[in-house]
Amino acid sequence: MYLPPQFDARDPALAIALVRENPFASLISVDDDGLPFVTHLPLHLEERPAGLVLLGHCARPNPHAKILAARPRALVTFLGPHAYQSPRIYSDLQRVPSWNYVAVHCTVEARLVDETAGKDALLKHLIGDHEPAYADQWRELPESYTHKMMTGIVAFELHVTQWQCKIKLNQHRPESHQALHAAYRAGNEDQRALAGWMERIDMKGLK
Repeated sequence: MYLPPQFDARDPALAIALVRENPFASLISVDDDGLPFVTHLPLHLEERPAGLVLLGHCARPNPHAKILAARPRALVTFLGPHAYQSPRIYSDLQRVPSWNYVAVHCTVEARLVDETAGKDALLKHLIGDHEPAYADQWRELPESYTHKMMTGIVAFELHVTQWQCKIKLNQHRPESHQALHAAYRAGNEDQRALAGWMERIDMKGLK
C-alpha cells in the first residue's frame, strides 16, 4: 500500500493490537485469470517463536482453498476505525477534507490444515476469540456432527513474511491535533476509536 513515512508504524505491538482489535480480514489471492480473488473472514493471530501466524478457514466450495494450494503466497488486510476529517480543524481556509484510518497489510505464505485435530484446534482458537462459552457446547456436540462440520471447511495457517502498518492521523499537521482530537472524541464510534489511537501514539511520530 502507499505508505508515506509519517504514517509508517513500525512498532509490531501497534500492528498486533490493530489486528486483534479488528480481526475481520480480507484474504487476497490471484486467481487463474490473473485477477484478485478476495475472501472476507475472521482470523486468529498467533505469536510464535518463528513469527506471526494467522489462523482461519473457508467453506470447502470456496475456490480460495484451491487457489491457496496452487499459489500459497497471498495478501491479508485488516482495516481498523476510519473517519472523515473536516478542514474546519485548521485555522486557515486553504485546506481540503481528508480521511483518517488505521490498517495493516500482511504478506503471507499459506499452509493448508487437513487433519481433524488441527482443524479442531484452529476452530477453538476462533471460538476463544469471539465466544469462549461456546467451546463447551462445541465439545458436547456429537462427533458425527462436528466431523461433518469440519469436513465442510478448509483450514489454513497463514505465515506472515512481511507486514505494514499504516496509522494515518494527520501526524504531519501538528497544529491541528488538538482540534482533530476534540472533534473525534465527541463523534461517532469510529471517530472515538481514532481519538483513542491518537492518544495511543501520542502524536509524537511513529517508530
